[in-house]
Amino acid sequence: MKKTVFNKVLGAALVSAAFAIPAAPAHAGETELLQKIEKLAAELDAIKAELAATRKKTDTVERKQEALSSTVAKNSATVATVAAVAGNAESAAKPQAQTVISSYGEVNYSRPRESSNQASADVARAVIGITHRFSEKTKMVAEFEWEHAIASKGDQGESAVEQLYVEHELRSGLSTKAGLFLIPMGLLNTSHEPTAYYGVQRNFVETAIIPTTWREAGFGLSGSTDNGFSWDAGLTTGFDLTKWDAASGAGRESPLGSIHQEGQLAKSRDLSVHAAANWRGIPGLLLGGSVFSGKAGHATTDFVGNDARVTLWDLHARYNPGKLDLSALYARGSISNTEALNLTMVGQPNPVPSSFAGWYLQAAYQLWNNADYSFAPFLRYEQFNTAKSYVALPQGLGIAAGSDEKVTTIGASFKIGEGVVFKTDYQKFQRDSSRDRYNLGVGYAF
Repeated sequence: MKKTVFNKVLGAALVSAAFAIPAAPAHAGETELLQKIEKLAAELDAIKAELAATRKKTDTVERKQEALSSTVAKNSATVATVAAVAGNAESAAKPQAQTVISSYGEVNYSRPRESSNQASADVARAVIGITHRFSEKTKMVAEFEWEHAIASKGDQGESAVEQLYVEHELRSGLSTKAGLFLIPMGLLNTSHEPTAYYGVQRNFVETAIIPTTWREAGFGLSGSTDNGFSWDAGLTTGFDLTKWDAASGAGRESPLGSIHQEGQLAKSRDLSVHAAANWRGIPGLLLGGSVFSGKAGHATTDFVGNDARVTLWDLHARYNPGKLDLSALYARGSISNTEALNLTMVGQPNPVPSSFAGWYLQAAYQLWNNADYSFAPFLRYEQFNTAKSYVALPQGLGIAAGSDEKVTTIGASFKIGEGVVFKTDYQKFQRDSSRDRYNLGVGYAF
């Protein structure tokens, strides 16, 4: 279009110039004619310059219009993006509720070395956990457990609520909880999934002395610091000494396991306190200890053991710098003011002990591993006594303290990924060799 305009203007100028030249006689002076032609040429140059300037201005205007249109489009897109981001940010500021399902379980086989006819298989436990997070700072934790496959009046199985509590973060590094929760004692009680420990069955010290899995109902407070120090404290229900049965062997197997209440219509006249501290300031190293104490009589009518107090404490360490895994634990418990109570049990085989204790050393080594499998042999030696001492009674009425049981366990764990483990071990009992046995097991956790 620009060239068409230019050509029209140029044509018109030439026509005008042609008609502007008067007819002159042939003898007219050439000088006058040349002057007129030069003048017309100058006018044509001026017209060309003006048209060129006009084209330049037109191009500039068009470029500005294109740039303006592009800017408007970009700004519109930016506004839309900002609106979308703002909407997402608003949604992110309000976290959605989240529910997580977890589970663990184990099936075991045991064969006594000297009595193969007593070999047995057992679905030791199956647990389903539910964790629901109401917000970034508040969650609910629940675990439901079935032991020994069948829970009914005529079977040995048990169905139980293992945990049920609400936890809230007060600030970074400080939280509180209320409900039924695990007591933070030892290495096993709060981390008791079959993939978390060595051996087909849980060690004796942390089942006979510390009654794993041990939970109480109450309130707890926990905190941690940047230097690897963490702590727990709480006020909870405790033990019920009125449940002690001096005629049975339950108290000899586990003194506190026979009188714990597990949140089942738990007597709460006498509450207990606990405290625990752990330090993980060096990579792979854990050092810690804990204590639990409270009266166990609950002002029960006609019960002579109302002043009895149960106290349990432990010290533990674990060093896991890489393939090597070393651990050690010592636990000791006591039940005070049992003189009058034991006088009512004279003649029974299992009065209330005044102290019980145990310890173990364990070493494991990850001999082989790749992306899918790992194999770790281990060796554990433990020594424990559930009736280490009794209060003194009048001569002839007392009972002798029990002897220390010493058990050596050697075995291995074969893991498939991190969620499945196959275990095997052999246990040697020093005091009672009839209990020597071979064990096999499979467990999972997710």
